[in-house]
Amino acid sequence: MDIDRFYSGVWLVFLVGIGGFLGACLRYIFDLWVGGLASTLLVNSLGSFILGLVVFYSLVRRSLSEGFVALVATGILSSFTTYSTFALQSFTSSPMVMFLNIILNYGLGLFGAYLGSVFVKRFVGGI
Repeated sequence: MDIDRFYSGVWLVFLVGIGGFLGACLRYIFDLWVGGLASTLLVNSLGSFILGLVVFYSLVRRSLSEGFVALVATGILSSFTTYSTFALQSFTSSPMVMFLNIILNYGLGLFGAYLGSVFVKRFVGGI
């Protein structure tokens, strides 16, 4: 690996980290401003919309830098919401894969939340 490529990779990781920080802060602000399920629905929908804009604009125009895409798509939106990635992956898949992706993501997500609550009830107490 040459040194320029190495530093380019390090720079992209840095941009993703900065974006992650910004996205987490934005998510927190939305939670304070809106709160509850409405906040989650809002950030998931908005994040999906923004990810769609960035990814498809980048594909059509090819004018967005790799750094910008890393900052926004992987950094900001990954901590703002993971739902945006899920929505885009589902949308761009075949109908069968889309269906399975939706069922498995929601099913396993709900099951994971249930298991987490069971774990806390059993080993920590309360709830």
